[in-house]
Amino acid sequence: MKSFVQGALNFRKQTFPRMSGLFKQLAHSQQPNTLFITCSDSRVVPELLTQQDPGGVFVIRNAGNIVPSYSAEPGGVTATVEYAVAALGVRDIVVCGHSDCGAMTAIAKCTCMDHLPAVSSWLRHADAAKAVSQARAHADEAAKVASMVHENVIAQLANLRTHPTVALALEQGSLSLHGWVYDIETGAVEAYDGTTHQFVPLDARPDAVASPARPARRAA
Repeated sequence: MKSFVQGALNFRKQTFPRMSGLFKQLAHSQQPNTLFITCSDSRVVPELLTQQDPGGVFVIRNAGNIVPSYSAEPGGVTATVEYAVAALGVRDIVVCGHSDCGAMTAIAKCTCMDHLPAVSSWLRHADAAKAVSQARAHADEAAKVASMVHENVIAQLANLRTHPTVALALEQGSLSLHGWVYDIETGAVEAYDGTTHQFVPLDARPDAVASPARPARRAA
């Protein structure tokens, strides 16, 4: 905790003065353009990965970058998605998985999680990804985990589309969905191309989109 306290003091004395103008603008409102949904893993830092200043990205973090399908009993993720889309008007949502994900590794290796009942129940939201990944042949354990990471991003994008605010924004052409997988060791990002249904290097295909914003339909 000592390092946390020292960091807060350093922020207040050194960093904040350099960015005081930005924080003055942000003091009473926020206008992020993107909702970034990623894992709670300490090695994944959304603002660092995307090089965004405070106020630039709205973030959801949880074990396995999960987005439960919409239901009559919404939870914190559902409420946050709804607020980001309907209240803040974000134009893009990114679901970002990552290499060496503990949650996806546990699923891929069928690790017993009886001692973690809450985690085990939460990861049931990745059952669709598990079914697809386990139906495939994998060269080794590393490939099996990587497959689970990628399929989980696709599954969570599908879950996102069940949320009314997301479905409406997609229909109105005001929202795009993106699926990313971040490699911790190399810093590389793969993006899901919704047209080819393949993950492609983001540096080669910066325009890759899972569900692009489409022109709003004209009234009949």
